[in-house]
Amino acid sequence: MMIATFLLLAAAMALTVIRLLRGPSLPDRVVALDLLGFIVAGMITAAALFADQPGLLDIVLVFTILGFFSTVAFARYLEKRRFDDD
Repeated sequence: MMIATFLLLAAAMALTVIRLLRGPSLPDRVVALDLLGFIVAGMITAAALFADQPGLLDIVLVFTILGFFSTVAFARYLEKRRFDDD
């Protein structure tokens, strides 16, 4: 089960990296980077569960909250930039 979990997460990561590199626009790349962060969080969570290390889940929680806030900050930046261009 552990191998299947990590293989599926690795496949999702590979597809996300392709989207990150190909774009086509900056918001697409930011969403792909955000998704990549959540996939890494999923890998850390799976490793914590399989290794019976609940202390890692605190790190995952902080990591995902930071990822969420960085995406929100970027969205606000894009929205402000759009209104400044008008």
